[in-house]
Amino acid sequence: MRLRPLDAPGPDALRRGLIGLPLALAVPAALAQFRVEISGVGATQVPIAIARFREEDKAPQPVGAIIRADLERSGLFRNLDTAGVTLDEGSRPAMSDWRGRGADALVAGSVARLADGRHDVRYRLWDVVKGSDLGGQGYAVPAADLRLAAHQIADAVYEKLTGEKGVFSTRIAYVTKAAGRHTLWVTDADGENGQTALASPEPIISPAWSPDGRELAYVSFESRKAVVYVQDVGSGRRRTVASFRGSNSAPAWSPDGRQLALTLSRDGGSQLYLMNRNGEDVRRLTSSGGAIDTEAAWSPDGKQIYFVSDRGGSPQVYRMPAAGGNPERVTFNGSYNISPALSPDGRSMAFITRDGGAFRLQVMDLASGTTRSVSDTKDDESPSFAPNSRLIIYATRDGGRDVLMTTTLDGRIKARLVSTQADVREPVWGPYGR
Repeated sequence: MRLRPLDAPGPDALRRGLIGLPLALAVPAALAQFRVEISGVGATQVPIAIARFREEDKAPQPVGAIIRADLERSGLFRNLDTAGVTLDEGSRPAMSDWRGRGADALVAGSVARLADGRHDVRYRLWDVVKGSDLGGQGYAVPAADLRLAAHQIADAVYEKLTGEKGVFSTRIAYVTKAAGRHTLWVTDADGENGQTALASPEPIISPAWSPDGRELAYVSFESRKAVVYVQDVGSGRRRTVASFRGSNSAPAWSPDGRQLALTLSRDGGSQLYLMNRNGEDVRRLTSSGGAIDTEAAWSPDGKQIYFVSDRGGSPQVYRMPAAGGNPERVTFNGSYNISPALSPDGRSMAFITRDGGAFRLQVMDLASGTTRSVSDTKDDESPSFAPNSRLIIYATRDGGRDVLMTTTLDGRIKARLVSTQADVREPVWGPYGR
């Protein structure tokens, strides 16, 4: 989506095909709907007032409510009550009144249906403390893209107020299971606006986004064995990259998108291998005798690969040079640590530890080795960082259901994404860009 200042001539059209999956792969929206429950209090939050967008009640999507939910999930903002407030992007709000309400920032806008059926979405942001107008933008979008427009506005507000890029307009992938069917979904970052990439009566596991966001690697058991595929998200076309004798599992893209690390047992025992993105030039990376090496995760600079191995007697996280070399152990607390995920800024590692009979999400500061638990659930799995390194998405079991959770790195703010139709597992957060 291209943005324009509010007073620029003529709106730019939002390009179609945001997720780009063929219409034949689309499924009823009700199957992808989530109920989002946000809990916790952040240490420092910006009090922000987001007024109901003018005429948003006539639009197919509640634009203002989506923006409010996005910013609240980030953990950096506290929404103030704006009930009864009438404002839009052309208003001249009384800053002293909003300071009296405790607001540091104010957002207002409008949604208007155009003659061609599209919707013109506009907003403006004010710094209430300084009494300054921080500008606004406009979007002309078809009804199907109103949610993305709201996410884009939330991103713009987030970046203007924090200096960091927002992730609300990014995508996630995850797997649901319902009525014996396994479905690989691609959705907005809040779990909504979903379309399916693959549906199968057999399990689908370990989805992984390519660095450019154009492809997904995953493991499917549709042929009654574990096979690694790479699928183009836009067209739905896919190719087999690993279907060797034995198990083929846990694909992980290199940061430059040229290689995949994965676990193969073709030579006896599960070990790490590297291959080109097209499945060629397969070469073995680890040789740990009778141990299992799996769950590769690349460092953001592509120089190291983190992985799980039981070579020391129990599953622990190790790392080694991507070009080959001696592994070094990374986790030392506890006897069972798995599923490493590296933050894009290279500062943190999320992983799952076994604590008694519970499996809990942990976050390690890689510089100091300090580890903290950020979960209060007992069946966590599959952590994945947002591209701005501020949030982690993971799967867990809560209230008798398989759900997705997002959490801030300190664990203070959590959002529980509960599917109304299916159990949900295997989440992975996509990169910037659509």
